[in-house]
Amino acid sequence: MRILIVDDSEVTRTMMNDFLTAMGHVVVGEGEDGVEGVRLFSETSPDLVLMDMIMPRKNGMEALSEIRELSPQAKVVMVTAVQQEALSGQLLEKGAAAVLSKPFVYGELEAVLKKLA
Repeated sequence: MRILIVDDSEVTRTMMNDFLTAMGHVVVGEGEDGVEGVRLFSETSPDLVLMDMIMPRKNGMEALSEIRELSPQAKVVMVTAVQQEALSGQLLEKGAAAVLSKPFVYGELEAVLKKLA
């Protein structure tokens, strides 16, 4: 799959990139906030977006809404350290394909991606 990573943590972006590359996916871009995420989504047309929830300038929920307006069929996996069922439900209602809780390990990311392939 062609995947876009959007997270304000460089360490998290690097880890995701390493995991995805090891799984055989292609990372088409990396953004550090929701503004960059929406722009890169438009420019790269990825198969999937892995996006953090809490970021500067534009949070993940706002960026998710904009991406889904641009492309209603877009697959966006929200990655968040905020572990609340109400928030997860809200993200899924807004069109997230899945919610992945931080910190996660290789196998958890791989399982989510297999469900969406």
